[in-house]
Amino acid sequence: MASSSMLNGAESLTLIRKIAPKGLGFTGSELSGRCFPKMTVVSYGKISKSRKTLGGVRCSSSSLSSSRPSSQPRFIQHKKEAFWFYRFLSIVYDHVINPGHWTEDMRDDALEPADLSDRNMIVVDVGGGTGFTTLGIVKHVDAKNVTILDQSPHQLAKAKEKEALKDCKIIEGDAEDLPFRTDYADRYVSAGSIEYWPDPQRGIKEAYRVLKLGGKACLIGPVYPTFWLSRFFADVWMLFPKEEEYIEWFTKAGFKNVQLKRIGPKWYRGVRRHGLIMGCSVTGVKPASGDSPLKLGPKEEDVEKPVNSFTFFLRFILGITAAAYYVLVPIYMWIKDLIFPKGMPI
Repeated sequence: MASSSMLNGAESLTLIRKIAPKGLGFTGSELSGRCFPKMTVVSYGKISKSRKTLGGVRCSSSSLSSSRPSSQPRFIQHKKEAFWFYRFLSIVYDHVINPGHWTEDMRDDALEPADLSDRNMIVVDVGGGTGFTTLGIVKHVDAKNVTILDQSPHQLAKAKEKEALKDCKIIEGDAEDLPFRTDYADRYVSAGSIEYWPDPQRGIKEAYRVLKLGGKACLIGPVYPTFWLSRFFADVWMLFPKEEEYIEWFTKAGFKNVQLKRIGPKWYRGVRRHGLIMGCSVTGVKPASGDSPLKLGPKEEDVEKPVNSFTFFLRFILGITAAAYYVLVPIYMWIKDLIFPKGMPI
């Protein structure tokens, strides 16, 4: 099984398994906006509107990432660039990307907190892509009750080819503007999608809206690296949130009983300093019917707005170059796992 641990609670969030900081890269790192204390047990204090406390260390709200700061251009954190990125990546996604970043045991481990306990549940898989995560969902829920949504028709075409998903509803759509009625689903699942959302808070707010009372959202996504070179390429490529950002987004959207479970490829041995494309599984429960109590302004990105072709092409090439780095990282970690004796830090 993939290595994992759980962080629990929105107002009193604690790391319940003690993990050596060298493996996770906490000590002296920037994993949490330089706000984690130098200890192996991490506590999240109650989050207020103006500031929050992490393990007794006060952090200003400015330590949280804005949607796209200039120091973090995130060239593929745009819907148009992401569309074309997956136009080509969809061809090899299941054979090249998943084996290095999103294995079957990781998927099953990440979906466990979603509590897919009833085959008659209505489940939406947002950003479902080629259906790899959906294959894990339909182990527990009848395919006819599952909807796969993605903005990429090329990714969805791969999902349609999978026999186990033939009874699923497959639709194109926007994670930040879901085509489902309020109080529709029992479970909301999204894996490997948030990194392309221009406004992640809006996407999580939508997750809240479409769930029924007592429904649970399960969002699986990247974690921010601490190693300088990995951090550089992450900032150029796409959104790698910090762990406390996930917690804050869920809490602001109105979710209760928020939990964060750490995941990663088994050959990483718990190492997180390079960041992980699939690094955590965050869950929250909807406590009341209706829309999220959070009020937001206009959408961050207008996909209908014309773009300069040269600028688009330059952004696209730079984003792909950064992505290539993260194709090499799991190979590097796999080789280190083979070379270094078990039990020795890598």
